[in-house]
Amino acid sequence: MQGRRPTIQSRHGMVAAAHPLAAQAGARLLIQGGNAFDAIAATAAALNVVEPFMSSLSGMGSATLWSAAEGRVRVLDFVPPIQKSFPSDRFSQRSDLERGAHAVAMPGNLAGWCELASRYGRKPLAEILAPAIALARDGFALSEFGVAEFNEQAPLLEAWPEIYPSFAATYLPDGGPVKLGQVLRQPDMARTLGEIAAKGPDHLYRGALGQRIVGHLQSLGGLMTMDDLAAVAPRWREPFSASYRGLDIHVPPPACEAFQFLLSLKLLEGFDLAGLPKDGPEHLDLVYRAIRLAAGVRIAANNPSAETLAAIFSEDSLAQLRARLGDGVPVEGPTEQWTPQAGEDPAHTTSFSVADAEGNLVCITNSLGSPFGSGIVVPGTGLCLNNFLYWSDVQPGSPNRSKPGDELPMCMSPSISTRSGKPVLALGTPGSYGIMQTQVQAMVQHLDFGLPLQEAIEAPRSRLWDGRAIEAENRIAAETLAELRRRGHVITAFDTGWTMRCGGMQAVAVDPATGVMTGAADPRRDGYVVAV
Repeated sequence: MQGRRPTIQSRHGMVAAAHPLAAQAGARLLIQGGNAFDAIAATAAALNVVEPFMSSLSGMGSATLWSAAEGRVRVLDFVPPIQKSFPSDRFSQRSDLERGAHAVAMPGNLAGWCELASRYGRKPLAEILAPAIALARDGFALSEFGVAEFNEQAPLLEAWPEIYPSFAATYLPDGGPVKLGQVLRQPDMARTLGEIAAKGPDHLYRGALGQRIVGHLQSLGGLMTMDDLAAVAPRWREPFSASYRGLDIHVPPPACEAFQFLLSLKLLEGFDLAGLPKDGPEHLDLVYRAIRLAAGVRIAANNPSAETLAAIFSEDSLAQLRARLGDGVPVEGPTEQWTPQAGEDPAHTTSFSVADAEGNLVCITNSLGSPFGSGIVVPGTGLCLNNFLYWSDVQPGSPNRSKPGDELPMCMSPSISTRSGKPVLALGTPGSYGIMQTQVQAMVQHLDFGLPLQEAIEAPRSRLWDGRAIEAENRIAAETLAELRRRGHVITAFDTGWTMRCGGMQAVAVDPATGVMTGAADPRRDGYVVAV
């Protein structure tokens, strides 16, 4: 295969996930007669075990899906609003909410996974959770990526004496640092998942597990209540859609910030990228400029109304932005939030996609927030809690300042693309505010330059930061980087050709004529595809 991963294809089912054992868990449900919705929930639960630094049933996220029975795209939003008990006026900067009890937002993932499975799946929850329970009970061997995450984050969390002991007892029972092949067993998590399998998601949202979470947070000074938990409810939404190069791309609507991804593509649609040298300065200059312009619009119009969103995507607005894109004058501006947040952690998110032989196609992006989220592991549960209030806006003077009960704008973009009304591609990635950047870069490689899906995901990518700053994987030619600097980009090369700071993309494509599914997984993380 000349140093590249082979093309993985099947006509029966496909799972692409950020860890091979999680992809295997989803494939197991397909083999046992489940459909894509059973498999996506099983994959999510297994990721909760094998990448606890990225995934947790206490996190939040969203799913974009094609329901074959209904012949339509739908979005399930399981990003709960900011809890009413959140004391937003206490905080004035994001760093106040990086770790600890006040950083914990409402857990939406479990409710979302269960809603997908109960609405469209056919398997009982106990069967869906069985692979994850086995992984937690029996343990699994840590990979290089997992070793790096544990050994990077454990010393940082050690600075939090009120939360570190429970973290260490759960993830470092033999002490640290961990090493390649070390077996991690999580008996408390196995027991928690077993209780959820028997009692359902209300065990968390209205039952004993929720009481343990609330009690522990309050012991650490948090204010979350059982009423907050009971208010969590996933919402079915209509997708926001835009066309690009013959595809209709569907993503979650605001308050999700995925419209930045589609706006970047619409700006680029006015240019003949395919006629430019691939990965050359002209190609990359246009893509970077489009991303930065779209980010500026997203930040200025955070959580836009339907009317505002329609105005942003109107032909007059697009024409003005395309004129700016093509004028050659350097584009400078924020890419993160209203106030520049240079050098922000890339976030710890995961994205995974599943297709089945019945024609269903699902893409989920969900997250724990930062590495190991808030750092809080609830004693006796194995459950690591998120820090999603770090993604609220508490900056004084910001037009987007968050309040209790507000929707939480979320930089995620799980996508389903259709052609002539048929589903052809599920694609998503982690990466915080870089999500809407790196998906643009991969789609251009795939659609404009015609790269096969796996090669498009493997192609070199970059991460844009506030101002004019860009970090590029060092597989981009040095002379190209030099020309980009001459054009006004403050661009530096990573010391590696592959970095998770540029995402960890998983995708499944479907040929509607033959039914052949093609999976693709990102080597920047432990991504793997399992075909059925």
